[in-house]
Amino acid sequence: MGFYGADYRRRAIIAMTGTGANLPKDSIYAPAFVDSGERLLTGAHDYLLHFNKGELPPVDAFWSITVYNERGYLAENPAHRYAISPHLDELNYNSDGSLDILIGTSVPSKIAASNWLPAPEGPFNLILRMYWPKDQVLNGAWLPPAILRI
Repeated sequence: MGFYGADYRRRAIIAMTGTGANLPKDSIYAPAFVDSGERLLTGAHDYLLHFNKGELPPVDAFWSITVYNERGYLAENPAHRYAISPHLDELNYNSDGSLDILIGTSVPSKIAASNWLPAPEGPFNLILRMYWPKDQVLNGAWLPPAILRI
């Protein structure tokens, strides 16, 4: 947990929300509410996250992407899948070594189901969590790929 000394207001906010509890060297959370066109993420559309070869989140532990509904809760779905991560899933990589993750309400036909992150019908957001992030995350040299509406 982070060190906040006598900053009781900050400690109360962190205790209430959980946000900011970890030190940046332990974890970085990157939330996303909009796509590359600055449009709110919604289940009315499918989205693609494309990681070029060698450009996956640079971490010494693991990373994951979780989808939340507009109220901030895990989004119910028939697949009972709420996050995607290479340490939990057997992701299928493209022949060039890149990785595509599809976010949408329906099982995809053009991408492996293991690379699908189910989304709710309405507005939603994503959180990319990176544990033990490397320096290029901490100093801003690495940024997540754009969320493409397809």
